[in-house]
Amino acid sequence: MPSWSAHLSHLDTVLHILQENILYAKLSKCSFGLSQVDYLGHTVSGNGVAMDANKVQAVLQWSCPQNPKQLRGFLGLTGYYRRFIKGYAVIAHPLTNLLKKDNFQWTSHATQAFEALKQAIITSPILALPDFSKTFVLETDASGLGIGAVLSQDKHLIAFFSKKLSSRMQNKSAYTREFYAITEAIAKFRHYLLGHKFIIRTDKKSLKSLMDQSLQTPNQQAWLPKFVGYDFTIEYKTGKDNQAADALSRSFFMAWSNRETNLMSKIKQATPLDPHLQAVIQAYAAGNPPNHNYAYTNGLLQWKHRVVIQINEEIIQLLLKEYHSSPIVGHAGINRTMARLSSQFYWPSMLKDSTHSVQECLIYQQSKSATTLPARLLQPLPIPNQIWEDIAMDFITGLPNSNGYTVIMVVIDRLSKYAHLAPLKADYNSKSVAELFINVVVKLHGFPRTIVSNRDKIFISHFWQHLFKLSGTTLNMSTAYHPQSDGQSEALNKCI
Repeated sequence: MPSWSAHLSHLDTVLHILQENILYAKLSKCSFGLSQVDYLGHTVSGNGVAMDANKVQAVLQWSCPQNPKQLRGFLGLTGYYRRFIKGYAVIAHPLTNLLKKDNFQWTSHATQAFEALKQAIITSPILALPDFSKTFVLETDASGLGIGAVLSQDKHLIAFFSKKLSSRMQNKSAYTREFYAITEAIAKFRHYLLGHKFIIRTDKKSLKSLMDQSLQTPNQQAWLPKFVGYDFTIEYKTGKDNQAADALSRSFFMAWSNRETNLMSKIKQATPLDPHLQAVIQAYAAGNPPNHNYAYTNGLLQWKHRVVIQINEEIIQLLLKEYHSSPIVGHAGINRTMARLSSQFYWPSMLKDSTHSVQECLIYQQSKSATTLPARLLQPLPIPNQIWEDIAMDFITGLPNSNGYTVIMVVIDRLSKYAHLAPLKADYNSKSVAELFINVVVKLHGFPRTIVSNRDKIFISHFWQHLFKLSGTTLNMSTAYHPQSDGQSEALNKCI
């Protein structure tokens, strides 16, 4: 804590700067040499932060509410100080239920909750101010009605957090509720925890290896990615040792799983090296940032509460690997990867870099689900009994000009694999193809029993279909995007 002489020296420096720049402060709004200051309903002192004594007195003198409007006023005042009250949501549960439509009936349970909330206000502790050079400890707890968390440092309380569970979440398993408590607590205290190492303590033994578990439930898939970017350790301790958690287990056991990342430290080291970001930081320090959305806290430049990343290939690749390829996120697609990154970070080419990274990810390309309808069972063509009874036809187009011919008509026997090749001009039609087919195939082998082909305009023309209907030949055409039906001619085309 600064000494009195140091305080006077700082005050003298500030007043001299104001005098040199011809700036004035209104004396009625200034206070000097105080050991504590009242600010927005709180009393800030060297010992920490406490509730305003006048507000506490107002809560104690509050009479029993007679209607929902009076109850909302009481809960609004006490809710403002919920960070001072451990388990606020659970204590106030009977009162919040009365706010439902046509449900206001004051009972003995409501009176007990009303008095318990007053007593909690009186006995609330003085919260310590955070010291970002020390390790934070986050203790979480979940019950059948709500969840709670305590943030502390060196056994000094910094803030409480509690939240009432929905009816749907109350029916979930104990594992899910405890997991949900950790998720909500990290989100609540994100401004304290992001960029700093912290410890999570829970009394649910199965959560000790949370970061090593496979993603099996929808809740895990939805909540685990929210932990990306944090540097923390999960400790399991019995309820007897962990006073913020319920005593679900009394066996003395302790284990932990570590999740370490040096991303934030690398970002902090690289930020001053970027001339553009350094100019923004200097402008912010001078009180004239280029945009009001900028903020600079704990060595991190932020844009709309997101950490600004300098154009550094190494850091960007580490972020993309952490938010796309790590076991927690499981090689997600472009939209999901972008959503996770943009919730905490910002750099100009984020979408371009994310798209490029996902498209080059071999595991994602191999494992992404098909969006097409499942194919039916394959029905192979019957094996021919005699040569030149069952044939296949196709055309090879776009060839270099040779004496006016740029197309090759391919006819192959499906049994003997013998083939006939005949040239065609680019302006061929069903009549010229039919004449060539008769001169090349029919005069040597007769009309075939079946012809396998694709759906070329020649093969679906009325002339072609009527010709082979008269000859008794069956036309078997492949379906769209299914060339394997005409595999014989396709294989011969590759050879040619």
